[in-house]
Amino acid sequence: MRMKARATMVALVPTLLFAAVGCSSTNTPATDKAPDPKGSAATASAAPGAPAPSAAADGSAAPKTGGSRIERSALAQGDLPGYQISAQGKNPNAPDGQPQADKKACQPLADVMGDKPSPSARETVSRGMGSQKQLGLAVSASVSSYSEADAKALISRLKAAVAACGTGFTAKVEKQTGAYREVRPADYRTGGDESVSWTMTAAAEGVSAQVHLVVVREGDTVVRLTALNVAAAPQQKAQVPQEVADKQLEKIRKVQQAG
Repeated sequence: MRMKARATMVALVPTLLFAAVGCSSTNTPATDKAPDPKGSAATASAAPGAPAPSAAADGSAAPKTGGSRIERSALAQGDLPGYQISAQGKNPNAPDGQPQADKKACQPLADVMGDKPSPSARETVSRGMGSQKQLGLAVSASVSSYSEADAKALISRLKAAVAACGTGFTAKVEKQTGAYREVRPADYRTGGDESVSWTMTAAAEGVSAQVHLVVVREGDTVVRLTALNVAAAPQQKAQVPQEVADKQLEKIRKVQQAG
């Protein structure tokens, strides 16, 4: 029954949390040791027996020197102690594209659960995280590049949609449909230029769970953070850990400063 509920929750938030649920564990004890790097960005290309990539003195993973600015800005294994960070890419069983809402006013809330926060994103890199501190907590973090005007417009549209869609909406991507109700603004502190945060209850096939989303703009870069507790009771609130938001924004600024 638990596995069925877990699979249904993945279907409810199909693209964004697929990797996050995969690396979240409901039976792995918390530990001070570094998370198993299997499947993470840290050792995805390492040969058997090869040493793990070195970490910076502050505990963060050594910064990448290759790839795009957005790729270098994304969180990597070792950036956050107590979390297993997956960069395996999209699960082949996850649906493609942007979910379509049944209400036009709610389309921004459906879009943000798709492959990218909105169709105007130029590049998006996503990470899935499993917490070893709060068992069952699945978190995702994506970083997207926009024109600054489009990034500002995204935040405005999301704020308007949260205000307009309190009674909920349904969204469909490929053949999967989810219902989202009790859309509520949520207080959440971030250090970006502007942000929007909300919770909603996702439901399908008699299973429901609360999802917390935070979208932050830092110049022309947009961070999308989502949390879902796959082990908690439906009424238990999920929240994006503050340390995840802080570390992601910190890494974006470091990459921007490095040029």
